Amino acid sequence: MKTELKFIGIDVSKSTLDICILSDTTESLVIKNTKRSIFKYFGHLLKNTAHEYHICVENTGKYSWELMRILPSMKCSFYVVNPLHLKKSLGLVRGKNDVIDAVRIARFIRKNHDEMDCYIEKRKVLESLQVLMSERKFRVKQRKEIKTKNKEILVLDNAKLVKSILSKNEKLIKELTKQIGTIELEIKQLVDSCQRIKSMASQLQSIPGVGPILCLNLIVKTNEFKTIKEARKLACYAGVAPFANTSGISVFGRNKVSNLADKGLKKLLHLGALSAIRLNNDLAIYYHRKVNEGKNKMSVINAVRNKIIHLVFALINNQTFYKNRLATS
Repeated sequence: MKTELKFIGIDVSKSTLDICILSDTTESLVIKNTKRSIFKYFGHLLKNTAHEYHICVENTGKYSWELMRILPSMKCSFYVVNPLHLKKSLGLVRGKNDVIDAVRIARFIRKNHDEMDCYIEKRKVLESLQVLMSERKFRVKQRKEIKTKNKEILVLDNAKLVKSILSKNEKLIKELTKQIGTIELEIKQLVDSCQRIKSMASQLQSIPGVGPILCLNLIVKTNEFKTIKEARKLACYAGVAPFANTSGISVFGRNKVSNLADKGLKKLLHLGALSAIRLNNDLAIYYHRKVNEGKNKMSVINAVRNKIIHLVFALINNQTFYKNRLATS
């Protein structure tokens, strides 16, 4: 008997899950976004072996974590789609609500399931690392904003008021700095507790310009290089891969990077590249040689960012460390 395909789209909110099941017909329902409700509904649904289920959810952060923990272990093909990917695929649409969104997600996976990879669950240690990295980033951003306010407040004529505000802000900065230090210690302890992550971190930090923050971001965002397995794909994800910009016989633009990228990772790669070209290594030699040849500095820095990504995958795939004798053409 031929297995019937069923495509399920799930729109996630804080308290509920709107579910759409597409086959020959369309069925919509709502369940609670709790561990018990998810196990009860999908445990019963997926018992039917006459159907092949493809289940898709939009990655909406922490509200979808329960689904992302439970469904990979069940008998189905489970996909987690980037919200931007989903939005760009819909074309011109008008109006939205949770029920319609679930239908659109189901239609998306029915159309694209052949080209997508199933979701690979993150290990608990990596989830914890991701949360700690996010909390650190949040506090660093807060501290930076307060320091900027301290500079802006100096334009006031009221010296007494300025002194009062600066005093309060300095206390906040000290507290945030203390919290950042505590979180960084927790991150270090977590990395040291997992030999696999510790080994990867040692390999990556042997590359010029790759410090602990960039290194751990690469490990977390690629799910220990399980979900992004190629250097080109990571370069595209980070927004450092150049793409052609031509059309017909009239448009011959320069190759340029896409604006659709993980801006946070791109920023870290840029800082890493700037750090690398100040040191005595092959990447710095490459940078200065290309600049002396008349190449645009930003284009060369982008090439260095790409080289760092390719070095990352070379070290991970070959289980080795960076040596300052690699050829850089």
